[in-house]
Amino acid sequence: MSCMTHFFKLHLAPPINKKININQAKPIKITHNNKKKNKNPNSSTKMIRILFFIFALLFTSSTNAAVNDFCVANLNKADGPSGYPCITPTKVTADHFAFSGLGLAGNTTNIIKAAVTPSFVAQFPAVNGLGLSLARLDLASGGVIPMHTHPAASEILFVVKGRIRAGFISSSANTVYVKTLKKGDVMVFPQGLLHFQINAGKYSALAVVSFNSPNPGLQILDFALFGNNLASTLLEQTTFLDDGQVKKLKGILGGTG
Repeated sequence: MSCMTHFFKLHLAPPINKKININQAKPIKITHNNKKKNKNPNSSTKMIRILFFIFALLFTSSTNAAVNDFCVANLNKADGPSGYPCITPTKVTADHFAFSGLGLAGNTTNIIKAAVTPSFVAQFPAVNGLGLSLARLDLASGGVIPMHTHPAASEILFVVKGRIRAGFISSSANTVYVKTLKKGDVMVFPQGLLHFQINAGKYSALAVVSFNSPNPGLQILDFALFGNNLASTLLEQTTFLDDGQVKKLKGILGGTG
């Protein structure tokens, strides 16, 4: 028997001897694909253009440094949501990426006996768009950084010298978290929360603080309340302090009204 004959014997169905009643046979349904083919070849192109436009909007709202190696700030231009515009790359030198301002102690002969030396984008233009910055914190004996917030950044404090009592208050339950830190300790302060630092030792203290923004912002609560021209009557109503206390604080912090 040939190979071809053997193949057909294995794969062909045996002959059907039973008679089929045509009247009882079920009709065969023939289905057609009613889905029309896309006759517009440009629809995919249009979709790609829409997606490209959306991504373009997303990227234009990000920092310039996200698409470039760096974006040294042109401080002569206006600051925007994405930071400062970049200076011409050909004019950038190694000096732009170094900052010496944190090597000198700040002047602590003031009412709070403390000094903060920033290296934010205004002082250190190279951090523009990089999402970080630093500052030096000097606390003389009895020095304090009053309750304050950084609206645009979280903060990490590293104690270089001395002892610092620091803490923050949560926004949800007004829970207080306080810790006395020694040399080498680190503490984090979440973005936007009220926090403070106090010299907890007999001698001066030094810390370096890091932010996840080139421009973290700063609002000191005491000065925000009593260092401006907010009417004393409004302060008395909103702080439950009497007129004498409000005017005393305004006198100390330079407020009027």
